[in-house]
Amino acid sequence: MGLADVLFGRKKLKEAQGERIFALSTARVTLEVELGLKPANRAAVCFKPLSAGDFVRVENELHELLDVAARDTGSRVTRKEDEFGFEWIVVEDRDFEDLVATVHLVGSELKARGFGAQLLAAIFRFDGGAHPVYFVYGYKRGAFWPFVPTGEDKERDNAEELELKAKLEGEVPIEPDLSRWLALFDAPV
Repeated sequence: MGLADVLFGRKKLKEAQGERIFALSTARVTLEVELGLKPANRAAVCFKPLSAGDFVRVENELHELLDVAARDTGSRVTRKEDEFGFEWIVVEDRDFEDLVATVHLVGSELKARGFGAQLLAAIFRFDGGAHPVYFVYGYKRGAFWPFVPTGEDKERDNAEELELKAKLEGEVPIEPDLSRWLALFDAPV
């Protein structure tokens, strides 16, 4: 497929791969014991905004989904829009397993309703280091990458990110292409 195929809509966006997100649950012991990183009890799912017609159709279903997810796991779920117009579903839960399960549920339900191509990323926050550490899950590639912002002028700590990669790549699927390790500086987590 060439550029013309993309421009004229003959190429479909890659569907989301959500099942590998559970690997973060199993890596929790390593994160806490070996790396001193504790879950901050917050995560978020980011997706491209829907067209007006699709949005009206899905809006009620999405509210129902969020209510069910919150009720079933005891999570607190809210929605936000960022300055670029992307939608965020923010999940808060004291139980890390429930947090991961709720994030997975949100992604799965969006995919089941035909919006898997719109899913971009899930982001989980961990505290305990000099700066917050985020693990970003790219739905298109089904892999994580660490993101460590320094808090100074939208800079990131690449050395720590690479160290986290080396320590966790046996436990979670890590994105091998470093150019895909996108920074999510203003994520609402």
